[in-house]
Amino acid sequence: MMQAVVLAGGEGHRLRPLTRGIAKVMIPVANKPIIDYVLDALVKNGINDIIVVVGYRREQLIRHLNNTDYPVTVVTQKKQIGTANALLCAKDLINGRFLLLPGDNYIDAESLSRIKNEDNAVLISEHPYPSNFGVVKVSDGKISGIREKPGETESSIVSTGIFSFDTDIFRFLDRCEIPEIIEYLKRSGRSFKAVTTECWRDAIYPWDLLRMNKRTLEMISPQFSGKISRNAVISGKVSIGEGTTIAPGAVIQGPAIIGEGCEIGPNSCIMPGVSVGNRTKVGAFTCIENSIVMEDSVIGSHSLVKDSVIGSGCILLDHISTVSTRSLVETESGLIRGRFGAILGDGVEAAPFTVFKGAIAGSGSKIEIGRTIEGILPENSIVR
Repeated sequence: MMQAVVLAGGEGHRLRPLTRGIAKVMIPVANKPIIDYVLDALVKNGINDIIVVVGYRREQLIRHLNNTDYPVTVVTQKKQIGTANALLCAKDLINGRFLLLPGDNYIDAESLSRIKNEDNAVLISEHPYPSNFGVVKVSDGKISGIREKPGETESSIVSTGIFSFDTDIFRFLDRCEIPEIIEYLKRSGRSFKAVTTECWRDAIYPWDLLRMNKRTLEMISPQFSGKISRNAVISGKVSIGEGTTIAPGAVIQGPAIIGEGCEIGPNSCIMPGVSVGNRTKVGAFTCIENSIVMEDSVIGSHSLVKDSVIGSGCILLDHISTVSTRSLVETESGLIRGRFGAILGDGVEAAPFTVFKGAIAGSGSKIEIGRTIEGILPENSIVR
């Protein structure tokens, strides 16, 4: 029987501040943790022996998995010291050929069906920013080399981090990381087939989640629950959860998803590309566009939120604005440009008339009335 190993132990440091309180695999995209899309694709391919390797914020992930019907066995990586070590944690449970997948990427069932019957293979995809990944060289349908995160590259073809392996791989895991194993196996006479994906998405930086969210929303099934005013206008693919109230005059244009127990105020607008998490409140005359708003947040009246990711438990009072701009963000790998309005960690509070302009605010930050925020605020900042 085919097995799968899903690596879900990493922090996702480049997604800070969103991963300050949760692992990257648990970040909601279209109101579902990213890892659920991976598990869905495996189950649809008849793979029901799934090993999930957990690490960072593992208690939260284990609790989530325990509340689902996915056929998983959980293994803990005590220290996050690389993908090879993570796979070694699952060694005793693997008894034959298996798929190895990252738990923090979206992958569709069709793509997995293309690789699951291959003995040694790598799923590859084109990407506009290949230097963030392992760049792949392909010759006659075979992998001839992988360069991890090169500074410059002539190719846009990258490894998705999804492999078909057998237990021979464990002979090499004590001396190299996963991408290098292909070189070791090639020297022993093995070849790796390059298999092209149908649909694969990764989020390296917080603003990348917006693209992943928008594309994933296109696949949702329309659903109307809760209490929807007859004077609300709903069009396109829209999903509305149980216990949610849509007030008179509200306009919702899909693709969009609104979770359970939400309140969408009168004359508000939810535009395409929006995910609103459970128990979130949106005030009157507020417009949200191309954004992720996580659960238990509040966005006050007469506000405009665009191209933004709002963490859990944020309280943004009336007349809040986000201005989408191309910002220069300092990361461990250097300066990176991203276009977004606001990236807010969990529990950010902003007083009325706050403007976020290409801003990243760490969890627990508090901003007093009428301030314009640009650049990066460390967590628990107070702006007076």
